[in-house]
Amino acid sequence: MAPGGDVTDGSGTRPGRLKVFLGAAPGVGKTYRMLDEGRRRAARGTHVVVAFAECHGRASTEAMLDGLDVLPRVTRRHRGTDFAEVDLDRVVELRPQVVLIDELAHTNAPGGRNAKRWQDVEELLGAGIDVAATLNVQHLDSLSDVVEKITGVPQHETVPDEFVRRADQIELVDLPAEGLRRRMAHGNIYPPEKVDAALSHYFRLGNLTALRELALLWVAGRVDEALRKYRDEHRIGRVWETRERVVVALTGGPEGATLIRRAARIVDRSSGGDLLAVHITRSDGLSGSSPAALAGQRQLTESLGGSYHSVVGDDVPAALLDFARSQNATQLVIGASRRGRLRRVLMPRGVGEAVVELSGDIDVHTVTHEHAGQGRSWAAPGSGLPRSRRVAGPVVGLVLPVLLTLALRAVSGPLALNLTSEALLFLLTVLGVACIGGVVSALLASITTSLLLNYSFIPPIGHFTFASANIVVAQATFTIVAVTVAAIVDRSLRLSRRAARATAEAETLTSLAGGILRGDRAVPVLLERTRETFGMDSIELRPRKGEPAPASVSGPVPDHDHETKVAIGDDSVLVLSGRSLPASEHRVLTAFAAHLTAAVDRGRLAEAAAEIEPVKAANRMRTALLAAVGHDLRTPLAGCWAAISSLRSRDVDFSPEDREELLATAEESLAKLSRLVDNLLDMSRLQAGALTLRLEPTALTEVLPTALDTLPGSSPQMLVHVVTQGLDTAPDVLADPPLLERVIANLVSNAVRHSPAGRPVTIGASALAGHVELRVIDRGPGIQLANWERAFEPFQRLGDTDNTTGLGLGLALSRGLTEAMGGTLTPEETPGGGLTMVVSLPAAPVPVAIPAGQEGRT
Repeated sequence: MAPGGDVTDGSGTRPGRLKVFLGAAPGVGKTYRMLDEGRRRAARGTHVVVAFAECHGRASTEAMLDGLDVLPRVTRRHRGTDFAEVDLDRVVELRPQVVLIDELAHTNAPGGRNAKRWQDVEELLGAGIDVAATLNVQHLDSLSDVVEKITGVPQHETVPDEFVRRADQIELVDLPAEGLRRRMAHGNIYPPEKVDAALSHYFRLGNLTALRELALLWVAGRVDEALRKYRDEHRIGRVWETRERVVVALTGGPEGATLIRRAARIVDRSSGGDLLAVHITRSDGLSGSSPAALAGQRQLTESLGGSYHSVVGDDVPAALLDFARSQNATQLVIGASRRGRLRRVLMPRGVGEAVVELSGDIDVHTVTHEHAGQGRSWAAPGSGLPRSRRVAGPVVGLVLPVLLTLALRAVSGPLALNLTSEALLFLLTVLGVACIGGVVSALLASITTSLLLNYSFIPPIGHFTFASANIVVAQATFTIVAVTVAAIVDRSLRLSRRAARATAEAETLTSLAGGILRGDRAVPVLLERTRETFGMDSIELRPRKGEPAPASVSGPVPDHDHETKVAIGDDSVLVLSGRSLPASEHRVLTAFAAHLTAAVDRGRLAEAAAEIEPVKAANRMRTALLAAVGHDLRTPLAGCWAAISSLRSRDVDFSPEDREELLATAEESLAKLSRLVDNLLDMSRLQAGALTLRLEPTALTEVLPTALDTLPGSSPQMLVHVVTQGLDTAPDVLADPPLLERVIANLVSNAVRHSPAGRPVTIGASALAGHVELRVIDRGPGIQLANWERAFEPFQRLGDTDNTTGLGLGLALSRGLTEAMGGTLTPEETPGGGLTMVVSLPAAPVPVAIPAGQEGRT
């Protein structure tokens, strides 16, 4: 042991401790926190050195270096460029107590001992030097692909999760997404010329929110892992109530839904609780629970936000409590016993009583239900035998002992047997009867053989002898042994048959359930497999209200069919026509019905979604059409009317220049009106299904000038207030150019109207996950978050009292047109004040170049 109780590596050197400052996103202040940690340790007399700190020119971060020992960096040249790296040899030579190293995921320039900076840190830890380092969550190896899907930015530099998890301390450095964007807008992270581009790309509100959630979940998982490790190392078996975890025990009985809902209500009353449902399955697989009921209870659990688990164990109370303790459960929900009075008398200590007795510090809720105390069905002896054997058993139990008696009486002389041999032959007869007809037939045979043995082979022969106590004990013992052995044989035969049936059921269900993964035709395929498996003539799904069958499969139809019906969901029934199914096959069919219900529900949801989508599209088009007629036609009509009325007036003598200006105004208004009418007619035909949208690859640089020209009062002076960013590099969008032109015109007009004097409106574009986002950014008063959706309602102007600029339909029309083209229009808060309108449209497919000379090949 090293001083202080630390474990050494065998060479007498204590391994260094690692503390990681994990940033939820770039710019949250992890470097600042690392340097602040170094200053506090240095103030306590610890020898602290800064091996690498990247301040990015931020004055507040650079000020934290004052008073710290900053080591010079080693310079390595690679491909004509000099790179500053950590001077690993110098750090090892100085052997400080703590070394500060920024950007743990950095890739070192060639020429050093290690390819990655985290490997440098690993070497320092092995030398017994404590390290404080920084890392962003997007550089964790397990999350790099997820971060790329979220942000669209691939992560080329990563750190293995295992290395980070070995850290002695992990401190999450976090900042709300809105606060980080405000820091960005104020220039505290990037230079001013990069702020708008960063806010429109990586630092989107949705990106930052997702990164925060990833960081919190990863750290929470690490905390749970550390807690479990500590409990295991210290052999702590009692529950630590760090978070409410409620386990509900399911038997597959009818009370399961009641227990799950009760447990869910307990979870809802605690913030951040977990719901876990568990079913204990016997190791021999001979559970009496209903697979269909368990499937429904699993679906209910997952719909309530819980998780379903299946645990194998013969001792149900012990297995249940072991699972609860392994999950650090705080509460356990079980159902009141369904055992009847007779069973409670014979077995006073049931599963519930055992769980309560052994639960320890886990709170147990025993929930009553309508099935409590009603008893469970007893398996009738021999109930699993065919009808022929149940009839033949008693007959054989009476006839076979008589035949054996006659055969033994006929044997005489040297072949005669003694009483012991005769009794054993009678016992063997009873066992044979048990194998044929079960325990009831064996009981009848044991009584018969006992009487025949007494009458025919115990002196005085020909009389029943019960005077001797020995004879009475022997006769009673014989009967008890015969019945006991017969019961054991009967039980073993029944368990063997149940095991064989369970294996067959499992194979059948596996084969049938596999068809659910077959896509759109899952239901017909499953029906056909079911018909073949059970050897039926036809099978179909019938609605309970008499509508036409949604699906059916038929084979040869005989003259006389027997129908078997199984409920599928709440409104359908599965009808099989053909032979009569035995009870054992009914069980398999019921279990399969649960899988078929899921397939049917999935098909119906897909059909409903397909039916609703055209209605939604038509409604969007109708809304856009009505809004355009009420708003956009009014402006050019008014302009044209005013110009023509002025020219017809006899009260004013216009100069040739004035007349020319009025004619130009009328002409411009009529041109706008003509374009609007053409667009509206196309939208009307599209709504009626007579015309499709002219979606085509459209360059934003081509649409924007035309859109700005259509703005009211457009002039070179007004265009000065519109600044573009990234339009030249943005991919083409799949859109209808006239409609997109109108969307941009409305959004820019709205932004210009609300922007303060001298503040430009920014129009930026960027690509993200197969879409192109066009952002119209203003620096005006903005809109409160609670009123964002109201802004898209017709005739809503949210405090704008200038009635000359329209009727408040511009944003509603823009959203309707955008959604008609397959895109979205959403608002965002502009950091520093203002409103950003984000138009997201699908990116146009990139054409594939065909090599010369292969144009005509297919």
